[in-house]
Order: sequence, then structure tokens, then C-alpha cells
Amino acid sequence: MTERQLSIILAVVYEYIKTGEPAGSRTIVKKYIRGLSPATIRNEMADLEELGYFYQPHSSSGRLPTARAYRVYVDSVTARARDYSHTEDIRREILGSKSGLEDLLNHVTHLMARLTNCVAVAAVPALEDAEIQHIDLMMMGGNNVLALIVLKGGLVHHSQFSLPYEIDAETLEELSRRISTFSAGHSWRDVREMLYQYVSSGLTEAETACRDAIRELDKFLTEQNYRFFSSGARQLLDVPHFQTLSRIQAVLNLLEQEKPLARMIERCRESKNMRISLGEENETEGMEDNAMILIPARPRQQKAVLGLIGPLRMDYEKSISVLESVADALDEDSSGR
Repeated sequence: MTERQLSIILAVVYEYIKTGEPAGSRTIVKKYIRGLSPATIRNEMADLEELGYFYQPHSSSGRLPTARAYRVYVDSVTARARDYSHTEDIRREILGSKSGLEDLLNHVTHLMARLTNCVAVAAVPALEDAEIQHIDLMMMGGNNVLALIVLKGGLVHHSQFSLPYEIDAETLEELSRRISTFSAGHSWRDVREMLYQYVSSGLTEAETACRDAIRELDKFLTEQNYRFFSSGARQLLDVPHFQTLSRIQAVLNLLEQEKPLARMIERCRESKNMRISLGEENETEGMEDNAMILIPARPRQQKAVLGLIGPLRMDYEKSISVLESVADALDEDSSGR
């Protein structure tokens, strides 16, 4: 690719992001690349169309960028300095929050959605790796038990399960006390194996129930890979791109199914770097016209991932800088506590 072709790709993508209109050769010359004739730009655009960077809605229109052109543009955005004029407002809003982790992440997703007009997501990973603050087991009638798990930072999770036989309230209370005492301050991954022996000693008359209760807790804490928070889905209806029903359904399905989103989030968490998926780079069916940006963060000293989901015609420069500013503010918030 020549430097001129690169400039044309960047100009067409930027023009479409800002106006929503196909970019013609005269527009490119007038607004972005001076000193060349429209005919020269038109020839270059035709070549770039053959290479898969542009397409024409109809023969007499200007060009629109493909996902391949967006990738060139996004790589350019991430390689240069960005506008962080909103950083101080974001920092002030996050550092001023005295709420627990759950309320904080709800607030953060609302903030990101408002600033970018995209769907904002946040995910706290792997409950088995999170530090446990308290566990309560409560009778729900018969042999049904409700488990409330409070994690460090204030996140509360609950799960209902059935034991093989009815257990009396006094035994369940003692089991709950033992599990909570032994687990507090540790991750479930660190304590679950020793916990079987610990709770069973002294509770031999209910050993089967004890083991089954721990097994159910283990199943819940290891299978619930992420706790998700999201905001902004409703405002997609106001975005022209999502006037097509299939496009908005694809985003809603991604949020509801969670497993495909969890896989993408897990890769971001493992890489410890921002990840941007464009068009067909998204592995979920129906997301070919959408983009996703994910970035690791540490709210309240917990590992998490923040993200934005929107159309390919996303304002990437603003969206990336908002995500980076929020992640930095959350890191600062954690270091100050």
C-alpha cells in the first residue's frame, strides 16, 4: 500500500464516521488531500475497491469503507496520540464514587454508554478466583437451600440448590458458619479441597449433606465465569445503523447468551491488552456489521474487563480514549483504597 492510498483510506473512513455519507473523490480532495486532482483520487479509490477496502452502494455514489478499511483506520488511531479532554471529568466522577463494586460497575457502564452512544459492558471474571468475604446458607423449605456469596468489594452472588435429604436448620447454620469462617479472605480455588474435610469433621451425622452443599457451591462458583454489567442497549434504537432489526438482534443476543462474549473477554483478560474486533473478526453470528473494543481494568483491586459494542461506523478515537480514561481512573481508585 502506498502512502497516498493509506491517506485515502483514512480520509474515507473518517468522512463516513463523521457524516454517514459515502465519500467521493471531490470531497476527499477538498477536505483532506489537497494538491491532487479528483480524477487521480478516483482512480486510486477504484484500485482500493478492487483490493477490498471500499464498496459503492450504487454506481454513481462515492465509496464506503469495508471492515478491512476500518482495520487500517483503527490501527492508525491506536498508534497515535488521542484526545483526552474528557479524562478529568471521568476521573472526578469515578473517584467521587463511594459505592461498592457492583454499584460502581453499573455506574461505569452508564457513564461509558452516555459518552460514546455505544453499548457498554463490564465483566468481573472467575468467581473461583475472587476473594470471599462471607458465605451464608439459608433454608428455603424442604431440602432446598439458598447460598449467598459476598465477595471482596461488595459483589453479591446467589444460587439455590437441593440437598439429597432435608437438613435441620441448626446443622445448616453450623455448616454455613464453618464454610464462611474457613473461606473468608481466600479464593474458592484456594480452599475448596480442604473445605470438604474441614466441614465434615464434627458434622459426621450430616456428612453427605455437607459434601453435597460444597459440591453445589463449587459448581456455581466455577461455572459462573463472569458477572456481567451492561448499559446502552435501549439507545441503539436511535442509531441509524441499528434501524435494521437483524443488527440490533445480534447485539442483544450477544448480551443474553454471554458465552461468546465471555470467550472474547477471557482473551482480553489473558492478553492484558486492549482488543478491537471489527466485522467478521467478531466470532458471533450476526456481528459482521459491528465492532467491539475491550480493555482490562482493576476496579476496587478486582480484575475486570470493560468494553464497548457498536456499529463499524463507531467514533473509534473517542471510544478508545473513553475506555482508556475509565480504566485509568478505576486503577487510580483502587490504588487509593
